[in-house]
Amino acid sequence: MTPIRLRDFVEDRDGLIYAVSAYDNAERVGCVLRYVPDPAGKRVDPAGRHFSKLDFGPAFEYIREHKPEYLDDLHRVPPADIVRVYKPDERIDWIASRDERVKRLLSLFDLPAGSVGCTGSRLLGVENGASDIDLVVYGPAWFSAQAQLKRLVAAGKVPAMSEEMWRKVYTKRVPEISFDAFVLHEGRKWNRGEFGGTYFDLLYTRAYDALASAPAGKGRVLGRATIEATVTDASHAFDAPAVYEVEHETVSRVISFTHTYSGQALAGETIEAQGVLEQHGDTQWLIVGTTREAKGEYILSKTLMEQG
Repeated sequence: MTPIRLRDFVEDRDGLIYAVSAYDNAERVGCVLRYVPDPAGKRVDPAGRHFSKLDFGPAFEYIREHKPEYLDDLHRVPPADIVRVYKPDERIDWIASRDERVKRLLSLFDLPAGSVGCTGSRLLGVENGASDIDLVVYGPAWFSAQAQLKRLVAAGKVPAMSEEMWRKVYTKRVPEISFDAFVLHEGRKWNRGEFGGTYFDLLYTRAYDALASAPAGKGRVLGRATIEATVTDASHAFDAPAVYEVEHETVSRVISFTHTYSGQALAGETIEAQGVLEQHGDTQWLIVGTTREAKGEYILSKTLMEQG
């Protein structure tokens, strides 16, 4: 059996369904509760089960009240309590068979077999008319998908993001940077788009052979800080968390737990980042996204801002 990894979903003995939000899942699976069985719930799976979808805050309140033993920085579910694992790559054909838009979108990309999936509500079959398309691409194939999306937009096969859609994304993310700065950074990422009146993401997830090297563990909190540093390695800048290796007097990594600042800077660029400093061994990491809204926390590419 393949390991449980980021962007899978898991179901526990009581029918609660969680989005896997971490790579370190051997002892307890790091996830966030998303769907709760509810006879009056508006989300209905193919088996006829009704669910209510919970936002981040209510999900933690539910776990605190009903499953306090799962409560941690995430919800940590013991493998023994898991009765089903939903894997985006294994269910992609089933998902595409249910939605012609997903099928057409996938047909535009040329990716290796087994390297693409779809997560979120579509993975469970509980999507509705407002559901986005959350495509997942694994390992090096993600960078091929990114390059292909850029070409598809240039060729007019996928429409360019409208200002209306950018504003929708900006409002959803509520970042600590201006709208113009947000679009300037987002415009070169090529990790999202519009298709068939639906918003879609290209979400990076590590291949199975790279899971062990993902950063894990919380360090000793030193306090809030703002730094300026040079990015030396951005190869996992689109991961979750996004990782930027940097050159700085005391900080070796800037890590973002919010999707807003994934892919925010390239290797060789100078960044300004504000977040919380943690001590990890003999070095420090600057953590961005220590809360759901990441208030007072951000990453900006000063290099891009000066060019833009």
